Amino acid sequence: MADRDPVLAGLAAAQLAAGLAGLVVSWRRRLPYDVGAGRLEVGRGDPRHVVRGSLLVGSALAAPVPVLAVQAALTAAVAVDGRGRRALGLLALSLVPGYLEERRARQRLAPGGADRVESPLVAAGLVLAAAVAARALR
Repeated sequence: MADRDPVLAGLAAAQLAAGLAGLVVSWRRRLPYDVGAGRLEVGRGDPRHVVRGSLLVGSALAAPVPVLAVQAALTAAVAVDGRGRRALGLLALSLVPGYLEERRARQRLAPGGADRVESPLVAAGLVLAAAVAARALR
């Protein structure tokens, strides 16, 4: 049995909360995924189908729903008995470029692009994902 790490569990729970809040804001504001930078255009979702898109690809402010579900299960496992630490760390590590690939997230972090709701969600989600990855994979 792995050792419990309440700090990691707290960081992971906070990051998950940021992701879930981002999902709700994306649904309410109809913010589909829009992944790409410069010449690397991966894809753009349809604002009319944000909920459907978030099930498979994610939204402008959140990972795909199945990823959030796995993250919730791993966070619970880490909180209870420490199992799943490495998997949680790898998942969190994958979230960092996910935030940075999302066009709206980059806009919200750029000078002049601040939004009082979206910018804190993106900043918190990104920083917490990096913190979870660093702590879990040390």
